[in-house]
Amino acid sequence: MSSVHIRDVRKSFGVVEVLHGVTIPIEDGAFVVLVGPSGCGKSTLLRMLAGLENITSGTISIGERVVNNVQPKERDIAMVFQNYALYPHMTVADNMGFSLKLRGASGDEINKRVKRAAEILALTPLLQRYPRQLSGGQRQRVAMGRAIVRDPQVFLFDEPLSNLDAKLRVAMRTEIKELHQRLRTTTVYVTHDQIEAMTMADRIVVMHDGIVEQMGSPLDLYDRPDNQFVAGFIGSPAMNFLDGHLKANGRSFVELENGSKLPLVTAPTASEGRPVVYGVRPEHLELASDGIEAEVVVVEPTGSETQIVARIGEQDIIALFRDRHEVNPGDKIHLRPRAKSAHLFDKDTGRRI
Repeated sequence: MSSVHIRDVRKSFGVVEVLHGVTIPIEDGAFVVLVGPSGCGKSTLLRMLAGLENITSGTISIGERVVNNVQPKERDIAMVFQNYALYPHMTVADNMGFSLKLRGASGDEINKRVKRAAEILALTPLLQRYPRQLSGGQRQRVAMGRAIVRDPQVFLFDEPLSNLDAKLRVAMRTEIKELHQRLRTTTVYVTHDQIEAMTMADRIVVMHDGIVEQMGSPLDLYDRPDNQFVAGFIGSPAMNFLDGHLKANGRSFVELENGSKLPLVTAPTASEGRPVVYGVRPEHLELASDGIEAEVVVVEPTGSETQIVARIGEQDIIALFRDRHEVNPGDKIHLRPRAKSAHLFDKDTGRRI
């Protein structure tokens, strides 16, 4: 195992710069997830860490060694890809042990490591099968096993669950997290799915347009997002954003264009009339007689929860309730945000106030 340090890394393709001075410290044994929308640079950064892309400037270190000019096979990393990348003509055992065979490891050493990885991943009964005889989840476990047998300093995962169905993705999330808890190998995991990031990571790195927007534990990012982008990206359903103006003379609140008043615990000093964005998560809205009037647009029951899309003036808002409420499109309801859970963002910069 080893720590990883990414320092002021930039990447350009010709005149187009796609990474703008990214710095990410990763502690030994940590499970770090790089998350962000498509095109944010997370997969490019992972490929640079693996040695599959050149670094324009900056440094990447694994342990105490700067690996900018080190060949991928000499970096002591193992990568699990989205498309499994298994050899179709080899059995599961041969696929898992092939990298060791290329290194010149003895047959006994290969068998020992393959057997250990197969036991960890519950693949022992499948060792003599071929990839075509496996399900998607089993193939992904074989790809993980191929990484485990190498006993690397760092595991790299590039959206490994994207090709799986919803139920299997949940199961594989648990397996990967349990695997990390058992091996404690430093892991860098790339995904665009913030649910994967929240449930698996020790630390999340939110990326956007080639920069790091925020780093922290899942709950830190959920409870105290640095800016409006992070607030809207972390959490499902996404945080609601309502445009308004601060009122800080006496009782603090945000006033919307239609005159509705949204509660605040406190407001910044000398902020009367300041244009702001009021953020509130769907689960932090309550039905209350003294709440803001809203018109129900869509009702989406999921069984354990009911999601309601409602309209306040010209702005839509999503509310999420664990209890079942008899409401229909066109009904008038009254929603009250929990003031302690509200977020304020500067209208112009998007930064948290």
